[in-house]
Amino acid sequence: MAHQVPRVVTRRDLDRLAIPAIISGIAEPVISLVDTAFVGRLGTTDLAAVGISSSFFLLVVWVLAQTRSAVLAVVARYYGAQRVDAISGLVPIAIWMNVLLGIGFFVLTNVFAEPIFKLYNADGEILRKAVEYYHIRSYGYPIVLATFVITGAFRGIQNMNWGMWISILGAVVNLALNPVLIFGFGTIAGMGIAGSAWASLIAQMVMFGLAVAIMLKRTPFPFFPRSWRHPELLGLWLLSGNLFARTIALNTCYYLGNRFATGYGEAYIGAHSIAMQLWLFTAFFIDGYAAAGSVLVGRLYGERNWSDLYRMSWQVVRMSVLIGLGLAVIFGISYTTIGGLFTEDAAVLGLFQGVFWLVVITQPINAVAFAFDGVYKGLGLGKILRNVLMISTIGAFIPVILGTDAMGWQLHAIWTAFLVWMFARGLLLALHFMKNYGPRAIRLGRVAHT
Repeated sequence: MAHQVPRVVTRRDLDRLAIPAIISGIAEPVISLVDTAFVGRLGTTDLAAVGISSSFFLLVVWVLAQTRSAVLAVVARYYGAQRVDAISGLVPIAIWMNVLLGIGFFVLTNVFAEPIFKLYNADGEILRKAVEYYHIRSYGYPIVLATFVITGAFRGIQNMNWGMWISILGAVVNLALNPVLIFGFGTIAGMGIAGSAWASLIAQMVMFGLAVAIMLKRTPFPFFPRSWRHPELLGLWLLSGNLFARTIALNTCYYLGNRFATGYGEAYIGAHSIAMQLWLFTAFFIDGYAAAGSVLVGRLYGERNWSDLYRMSWQVVRMSVLIGLGLAVIFGISYTTIGGLFTEDAAVLGLFQGVFWLVVITQPINAVAFAFDGVYKGLGLGKILRNVLMISTIGAFIPVILGTDAMGWQLHAIWTAFLVWMFARGLLLALHFMKNYGPRAIRLGRVAHT
C-alpha cells in the first residue's frame, strides 16, 4: 500500500482532541474533589484526613501512571508512520505490568500507611482517619493504572472521546454514591469517610470495565499478550523510568507542602488540602489540553514533520495559557465563596482565603510548564523532563520553601515555593525547545530526534 502524504495539522485538529482530553484528564481529581467536598461536611478533622490521604493517593498514581504517557508517545509515533498493527502487542504487556505494579504498591503502602502519614506530621484522630480512608482507596491502584494504559493507547490512535466517556461515567458514579455511602440513605447506614473511599473505588472499577470493553471491541489491542517480548518494550520502560524519576522529584514538592502545612496545625492542613485539591484539579484540567498536544506532536514526530511540530507546540502553549488565565478569572470571581463548598470552619476558611491568591496567579504560569510537559511526552523525551524537574526542585522549590518557612510565612511559604518552581519548569523547557526544535534548528537541519 502506498504511503499516504500526511495532511497539514490544524488548530481544529488540536481542539477536536483537546476538549475530550480535558474532560477525561480531570476524572481522578474530580473524584477527589467530590470526596473532599462531601467529607468536609463531617468536620475539619475528616477534611484534613481525606485531604492528606487522597493527595497521597493521587500523587502515587501520578508517579506510577507515567506508563500512559510512554504508551501514548510510542503508539502515536507508530500511528504517524501508519504502522499501528506493529505496536498492538505492546499495549497488553503494559497493562499487565501496570496491574502488577499497582498490586505491589497497594501491598507496600497499606502495610506502611500509618508511618507514611506520620511523615506528613499527621497524628491522633487525623492519622487514624487518614489510614482508614487510604486502606480502602488504595485497592484502586492496579485498576487505575491499568485504565491509564488503555486510555493512553486510545490517545495514541488519536481518539480522545472514549476516554472522555469513561471519565464522565466514573465521575457520575462517584457523585451518586458519595452522599449515600457517607451519610446513609434509607436502609443504608452511613459509613463516614470510609463510604467516600468506597464510592471512589467503585467508580474506578466501573471505568476500568468500560475501558476494557471499548479496547476489545474497537481497537487492535488485545487484553492478554500473546508474547511478553516486543522490540519497543525496552524503550517504553526507559521512557517510563525517566518519567518515574521525574515524578519522584515532583512528589517531593507535594510531600514537603503537606508536611509543612500539617506541622502548622489542623486548620492549616485543612486550608492547604482545599488549595491543593483545587490546584491539582486545574493541573489535570490544563494537562488535558497538553495531552492533545502530546498526541499530535507524537504523530508529527513519526512523520518527521518538524515545521508543523514547532507550530503546533506553540499553539498548545498559547491555548494552555488562555485556559490558565480563564481558570484564574473564575477563581478570582469566586474567591470568597469557593472555600465554602468544602468547609464551614471559619478558621480554615480564613487561612484558605489568605493564601488562595497564590493559587490563582499560578494558573497561567502552570499552563506554560504543563503545555511543554505534553510536548516533550509526545516527543518521548522523558530524560529532558526528568532533568528539568530535578533542577527546578533542587534549585527552586526546596530553597524557597525552606527560606520562606524560616521567615515565618507558613502557608505563604508553601505556595510561593510552588509559584517559583512552576516558573522555573516552564522557562527551562521553553529555552530547550527553542534551541532544539525552533526555526534555527529546523533551518540548519539540527532538530533533535532519536
